[in-house]
Amino acid sequence: MTVWLGLALALVSALAVNWAYAREHDAAATMPPFSPREPRRFVTLLLGNRGWLTGFATESAGWLVYVAALRLAPLSLVQAVCASGIAVLAVATAHGYPRRLALRQQLAVAVAFAGLVLLALSLVDTHQADHPPAWSALALWLGGSAATALLLARFGGGLARGPALGLAAGLLFAGGDISAKLVVYGGIWLTAAVTLIICYALGTSVLQGAFQHGDALTAAGLATLATNAVPIAAGFLVFGEQLPHGARGGLQIAAFATLVASAALLARAPAAADALDDGLAAPTPPKRVRMSVRPRPPVSVPRRSAAAAAGRRDANAS
Repeated sequence: MTVWLGLALALVSALAVNWAYAREHDAAATMPPFSPREPRRFVTLLLGNRGWLTGFATESAGWLVYVAALRLAPLSLVQAVCASGIAVLAVATAHGYPRRLALRQQLAVAVAFAGLVLLALSLVDTHQADHPPAWSALALWLGGSAATALLLARFGGGLARGPALGLAAGLLFAGGDISAKLVVYGGIWLTAAVTLIICYALGTSVLQGAFQHGDALTAAGLATLATNAVPIAAGFLVFGEQLPHGARGGLQIAAFATLVASAALLARAPAAADALDDGLAAPTPPKRVRMSVRPRPPVSVPRRSAAAAAGRRDANAS
């Protein structure tokens, strides 16, 4: 029963956080370009915008609900439910009208719902548990995530600026989520609050830059993809979670894959294929019209008559 309550809280958290992302994007997109060399100006711009503060306050409240969910359910299950929250982001960017979404985006929302159903079926009559990880495995996991995030933020990894920053923010948030799971164990693990604060602070900053270089669905979609996929893997590889036996284990794997696929679909940058999905043909370039310019006929100057020329000579002679 506690696992079900934890997953319900995770869904509430996902709704709040992804709605907040849409508000933060709308606010950040109207601000002057951010620069890492001017952190004081960056903070002043954010704190001086009421729309951004509303989004951030909602995101913070959603995070507190997320921490409560981690106390009741394993990390991988909580992250799987949180992955479905990106469907809320899709609807929010469509201003409450899902029909405005591209067919690919509508499909992603349906896939996310199907993933939640599969996850619910996989939990019937099962018991999920996790345990604190080994320090060496944890340090390797968090260090690798942070290093990859910094490389993406600095060099892009061949991606456009917006998607690269979105992925970097997601990896940092993933480090914060893993740290939050450690904190709920109590005892010596309370020291993970340091990495929690650092990862969330850096992730929030990087995400605002992603919002200035791309739309909310692409930037926050990629961030959500990394935020949820990385801790799901960490749940099994670092925290020792076990899949249910038999068919329920297959259902849970399918649920994880489905929810991550939904986030990946929504995270794709809009392309020409979206126009085809919506039944719109790509605009054809205008045809060049060749204009033939006819040369003007030469202006014929009438020749002076011999008598007129002779008369002029006589006048000059006199």
